[in-house]
Amino acid sequence: MAVAALPQTMDALSRRATMLRDSLRRSQGNTDGMVAILGSFDHRLSALEAAMRPTQVRTHAIRTAHENIDRTIKAADSILSQFDLARRAEAAILRGPHEDLESYLEAVDVLKGIVRFFSSNKNFKSSEGVLNHVNNLLAKSTLKIEEEFRQLMSTYSKPIEPDRLFDCLPKSLRPTKGDHENDGASRSDHPSKGLETAIYRTPTLIPPRILPLMNDIAQQLVQAGNQQSCYKIYRDSRSSALELSLRKLGVEKLSKDDVQKNAMGSFGG
Repeated sequence: MAVAALPQTMDALSRRATMLRDSLRRSQGNTDGMVAILGSFDHRLSALEAAMRPTQVRTHAIRTAHENIDRTIKAADSILSQFDLARRAEAAILRGPHEDLESYLEAVDVLKGIVRFFSSNKNFKSSEGVLNHVNNLLAKSTLKIEEEFRQLMSTYSKPIEPDRLFDCLPKSLRPTKGDHENDGASRSDHPSKGLETAIYRTPTLIPPRILPLMNDIAQQLVQAGNQQSCYKIYRDSRSSALELSLRKLGVEKLSKDDVQKNAMGSFGG
């Protein structure tokens, strides 16, 4: 029985082996077909990439050019805005500070900002010419500011009348009609009490609204290197007003010779 079943078993194994070989052949065929398809895809992708490469290069070049154009436009806008500022500031400088001193000082600050801008952007081919022009305007503005400072100091450095000075004293120290007759006895009865409650006021020499502008003018002159001129204008105006104020109070100015004569007389006495 076992020998009779052997041929059947061999036939079954043979059929299975044949089926397995057929399956392997089909699988190999599918594999070969897939490899061929993938190879075709790779070839086509390579061809597509080669075809797109010039387009990518052009796109990159266009994007770079666009960015450069944007930067150039922004730089041009900033430069043109500086020219516009310079034009308006120049008009204010040429008008002078007398009409609107505050706007004039603002125009001077604008010109200084323009100098800083072009000094830090010297690659601009016209920067040197702009700097020369703006610096000339600043030099003119300094002369006009100095003259305006002189006029303001002259206007607000008038001698003070004695009555105004007396009004700054405490009531207990103000002169009255009977001061010369009583020889000041009424004020000397209780000197300590009067001094304890005495309140002194300083006279208003320059209106409060003018003080900030004069301070700005002085700062501009100092920043421009004209501090000595600023000191001289202030000294001359104030000293003249002080001398006249003292003269109105009956105080005479002594010359150097008078001081020496008085000193010699005191030593001789």
